[in-house]
Amino acid sequence: MGSVTEPRRATTVADTGATGQAPGPAAEVGESRLSARERLANWWSRRKRRTVALEWGREWKPLVVIVGVFIAAWYLPVGNARFDGAVNESLELTKWYAREHVLLCLVPAFFIAGAISVFVSQQSVLRYLGPRAPKALAYGVASVSGTILAVCSCTVLPLFAGIYATGAGLGPATAFLYSGPAINVLAIILTARILGPHLGIARAVGAIVFAVVIGLLMHAFFRRGESQRERTKAELPVSDEGRPIWKTALYFMLLVGILVFANWGRPGMTAGIWHEIYAAKWTITALLAAGLGIVLVRWFGMRVWQLLAVSIATVGLALAFPGRPSVPFVAATVGLSAVASTSDGELGEWFASSWGYAKQILPLLLAGVLVAGFLLGRPGHEGLIPSGWVADAVGGNSPLANLFASVAGAFMYFATLTEVPILDGLLSSGMGSGPALALLLAGPAVSLPSILVIRSVIGTKKTAVFIVLVVAMSALTGFLYGALNL
Repeated sequence: MGSVTEPRRATTVADTGATGQAPGPAAEVGESRLSARERLANWWSRRKRRTVALEWGREWKPLVVIVGVFIAAWYLPVGNARFDGAVNESLELTKWYAREHVLLCLVPAFFIAGAISVFVSQQSVLRYLGPRAPKALAYGVASVSGTILAVCSCTVLPLFAGIYATGAGLGPATAFLYSGPAINVLAIILTARILGPHLGIARAVGAIVFAVVIGLLMHAFFRRGESQRERTKAELPVSDEGRPIWKTALYFMLLVGILVFANWGRPGMTAGIWHEIYAAKWTITALLAAGLGIVLVRWFGMRVWQLLAVSIATVGLALAFPGRPSVPFVAATVGLSAVASTSDGELGEWFASSWGYAKQILPLLLAGVLVAGFLLGRPGHEGLIPSGWVADAVGGNSPLANLFASVAGAFMYFATLTEVPILDGLLSSGMGSGPALALLLAGPAVSLPSILVIRSVIGTKKTAVFIVLVVAMSALTGFLYGALNL
């Protein structure tokens, strides 16, 4: 018998594919493999979706920030008189700060800080201000530095960063940080003249004692970290200063002199030595700048033609704008920067170090000034916080009033000498003598802008301890002073 065969199916184009051949065993195997890939791809896709879902444990924070910013923008109280005034005060204070302090205060301070890093040997800093330096010498030098500098709480920051980075111990460095703006001879004299001799003497004595005590306490609290830092510094190679110490000292005296006299404040009196110095401040500054130029040519490698080019431009602008001394000052600064930044050797290192401090410090300062202006306003103007609240909170001599005065002083920004007329107005509004001293001891030494920069130099923990010490000691001293004067 013959076998029954199945009818033969016609081969279609779909079966043969592009080659025109019927699918064989190899094609069937390929189709099986493709199906496995598809199954694997589907599994991986499902797994990927599950992984994305699990990442919300990490992504919720950005979501909260975005939603928070959106809600804040949605309910932004634009049109409210208090809010609009605070925004305006923030911008006005920043504008005033940029005009009055950045060019004349911070720029020279950046150059001095850069010079400390480049031209002062680490061994010299360790010898006089290091952790193992004699305490009487280290804290004596640091605590009276303000009698020479007469700078505000922001201008002292580049100098503090420079000496700390070079090797100064935390104790002497923080003593210098406090004393720089606090022990200002002109400010103390103005305090005694306007607010009374007792308050002026108490401010002078308190500031000097504070500088030493705060420095000693900071060193005691962070002794272990200071010991490790000292060992690290000791392992660095010894550097050769390359020139006699008197040359370096003269160079720094010229830089500091330019900083001091360019920012010499108008005294309250219209006669006397302080007024005479104020009247001649720009002549003295110009002579110091000329001396600096000669020093840079003789000892630091600047070319004579470079000095002449900068000098001619500066003198020309001084003659063209006789009533605007900031114009030739800017010209001299830009010219010096252009020469130093394009030079090799010490001049180039000096500018690079100064520029490094400017990049680190200036953005934080401007951000802090914006916030301080928004919250507290300028002297004589109100920010978001009504000045009446401040006046009511510092009345009498209670511990709370002294604490509030020291906290407010630590976060407010006071330019050099501005704290005296502000306190004069607060005293006439009922402020107690104790809170007045507390504000005088805390206010000029630190501020919200300076706190942000100090944190970037020594860290959050050390900054917090430093601020707590300033606030607590100011409040306690103010309370005791007020009790003795009742």
